[in-house]
Amino acid sequence: MSQSPEKKKKKKRQQISFLKQVQEETTVQNAIEVTQALEELATQGIKLEVQVCPQCKSAKVKRAKTSGGDMWGHMGMLPPSYECPECGWQERVVLKATNKRLTVREVELIREAMEIENKETK
Repeated sequence: MSQSPEKKKKKKRQQISFLKQVQEETTVQNAIEVTQALEELATQGIKLEVQVCPQCKSAKVKRAKTSGGDMWGHMGMLPPSYECPECGWQERVVLKATNKRLTVREVELIREAMEIENKETK
């Protein structure tokens, strides 16, 4: 016996809700792992920047291959394209997590970006 359309929709909503919860938990776990790794390296005196996926916060982001359609990025006509093998995200802008000290200019840029984002969300 087949399910009613309402039951199918309810089941679909439950599945979507569960998937979103799993994605959020994975994102939080990835962010914690990146932070802990950077803190550990900082205690060893190693300072570096790590490219991080803006969607799932995985540090496995890599530059897209030329054969994958990023010829313009490899030729220097556009910024390079990056991709995340964990969630499938692909863009030309990537986040960077760092344990380096930020310059005053970098802090100002972050503040300006946050102000722009706050204005857009209102």
